[in-house]
Amino acid sequence: MDQKRSAKMIETWPEASREAAQLVIDQYGEADEITETQLTWHKRGAWKRIVASKAFYQHDFPAPHMDSVESVIDYRVPVDTFTPLAEFDGSVIVERTAGEVSARCHDEQANSLALNLMHDIVTGAKNVQEARDYYAKEFADFRRKKPTPYMKTLHFAPGDQGTADPDVRVLSDEDLKQAEAEGKARG
Repeated sequence: MDQKRSAKMIETWPEASREAAQLVIDQYGEADEITETQLTWHKRGAWKRIVASKAFYQHDFPAPHMDSVESVIDYRVPVDTFTPLAEFDGSVIVERTAGEVSARCHDEQANSLALNLMHDIVTGAKNVQEARDYYAKEFADFRRKKPTPYMKTLHFAPGDQGTADPDVRVLSDEDLKQAEAEGKARG
């Protein structure tokens, strides 16, 4: 697959984001969408979407690194687990209305690790501290060239439908009409 357009676009990106984007290009080839600030692949591997971004973020958990590659899945997260997920890893992003969860790190292997642990927290298999401890262990094991099962693949099936949560309507059409009428009366 021709990778010239994607590779050309990242030539001027900062080294941290360029290196991370190149890993995705090497794995999945030419991006489906290319802009000056990001490359996007749709439905590649286990992912609904992968976004490599020119922007990167310093992330010190479990060790200092730069986050610039986001891997997205369809997944419905119960509202009562939002806080534990935020406590676990600030680079796990829950989009309740869209029914998506993503992880943003340096590469898709670290994103698999984060999302597998997100699933463990949601299902009650691990608490926040157990998930953080496991993340640190597997992160170090990767450097030790030891097995890293949570980095290889997702250990659960992401949802493919019914993950969106449009929430509950609290204002009726009559409430909206009344508010509009009051607004017009005020001028």
